[in-house]
Amino acid sequence: MKKIITLIFTLMLLTSCSETTFIAYIFSGESEHWEAEYTYNGTEKWGERDGQKTYANEDDFRFILKYKGSLEELSSLQKLEYSYETNSGHGSGIEEFTEPPSSGTFSSSGSSRGGAKVHEDEVIKVNVKWDDFEESIDLHNNSK
Repeated sequence: MKKIITLIFTLMLLTSCSETTFIAYIFSGESEHWEAEYTYNGTEKWGERDGQKTYANEDDFRFILKYKGSLEELSSLQKLEYSYETNSGHGSGIEEFTEPPSSGTFSSSGSSRGGAKVHEDEVIKVNVKWDDFEESIDLHNNSK
């Protein structure tokens, strides 16, 4: 019984010493033909175990690329390539079309544990290539 009480007390003490921070950023930007948004959500948890400070983090993101013109303008589209780069990583997508796209919106998402995190003041670089055209977009944090 004493061990159970000691265990409960220790868990309560550890829980009271930990601090959790929630992070939510929305980066956005546009070029002549495209607009993009990168949504980042994260959790940082600081604590202490055996006299040592501990740290853990988790995050998830969603990248959305949207064509600003009409869907008819993309009817002859054969290939779309996009990439984005943050301080903590990068992502990309390639779509090839044998028929006209049914939407002008393209997206990707992901998550990680214990990896590098996106910082609120960074600029996310996006590059878009479609058929013989190419544009770059800088995404800035609108959450500040």
